[in-house]
Amino acid sequence: MDSSLRTGAIRYIWKAEKRKETLMINFNVPPFTGKEMDYIRQAVENQKICGDGEFTKKCSEWIEERTGTAKCLLTTSCTHATELAALLTGVGPGDEVIMPSYTFVSTADAFVLRGATPVFVDIRPDTMNLDEKLIEDAITEKTRGIVPVHYAGVGCEMDEIMDIARRHHLFVVEDAAQGILAEYKGRALGTIGDFGCFSFHETKNVSCGEGGALLIAHEKDIENAEIFREKGTDRSKYFRGQVDKYRWQNYGSSYLPSELNAAYLYAQLELADQITAARLSIWNQYREELSCLEQAGLIEFPFVPEHCKHNGHMFYIKTKDMAERTALIDFLKKNDILAVFHYVPLHSAPAGLKFGRFHGEDRYTTKESERLLRLPLYYGLSEDQVSYISGKVKEFYGH
Repeated sequence: MDSSLRTGAIRYIWKAEKRKETLMINFNVPPFTGKEMDYIRQAVENQKICGDGEFTKKCSEWIEERTGTAKCLLTTSCTHATELAALLTGVGPGDEVIMPSYTFVSTADAFVLRGATPVFVDIRPDTMNLDEKLIEDAITEKTRGIVPVHYAGVGCEMDEIMDIARRHHLFVVEDAAQGILAEYKGRALGTIGDFGCFSFHETKNVSCGEGGALLIAHEKDIENAEIFREKGTDRSKYFRGQVDKYRWQNYGSSYLPSELNAAYLYAQLELADQITAARLSIWNQYREELSCLEQAGLIEFPFVPEHCKHNGHMFYIKTKDMAERTALIDFLKKNDILAVFHYVPLHSAPAGLKFGRFHGEDRYTTKESERLLRLPLYYGLSEDQVSYISGKVKEFYGH
């Protein structure tokens, strides 16, 4: 390894350690395993840094092998993976797509860009996921699909959702941005519907800063996905030697990540099990140390159904109401701990009011979103730091 790169890597690790010692405990620190710099240098030395090189192939094959999906295509973000899925579904103006309002904007954006209308339905208060029992009532003659979002890496009730989709001839796009290495009844999240979308943003379990992946369930969709991803050309076929030159075949865009991003990501995928185990250990420590507050009815914990295997993506608590949450955030910040809330429900946002609509009653989406507080959780967070955070939460509640 070049001495300048080695020095840079050491400096990165040293600075991260100094931040832990001298500044507040951040909500997130991007994961870093140590091999990232080596693989980035290797990509540079391969003289192939644009996309779909050696490391893109390694990442895609790793995901295909671990999830069992028919095809994985790396993308520049989970947002672009979802946009690519929306293109493949063929939705357009006048169509409706059912999804939760409690999600990141990209879930809706991808379909709004195609001219479709997001139809928001309420969530379950236990998992914060789309309430599968409310989906069927929201279906109209305009409904084309369902987008379940696996919040905090905990699977939606996919058996019921897929049954509804089959009976009404609807597509299913899984927003599994937080779901890598999580499962529903033994099946990898992102592989149960027609398409699945992963995120490798710096806040996710494994990361390349900005990145994503589209998981494709059906062989029939692979060729179109490659064309849309390659600016509307059959360039992928050309590189496989299947055509003598590549041509413009359809509309599309450039959804390929740089090989530098893929090289960074592959270093993390190699240690994904270790990273996940570390996060689950932190998750379990929070649950154990804060159990006295939960038993006293002062806070609520995340709920994970027995048939779901989560990945330790997020540990949150629910406070009594927004006022209490705000006071707790302020208290923790004064004690050098950065804890954060999450989504503002899309149906209440300006664009949500303009482009979408809420079906039925908002019993839980807004109320539960105003109570939820995420505690720091990242690869490298120490047991002592978790104990310190838990201690301050207990101090706030007088325990």
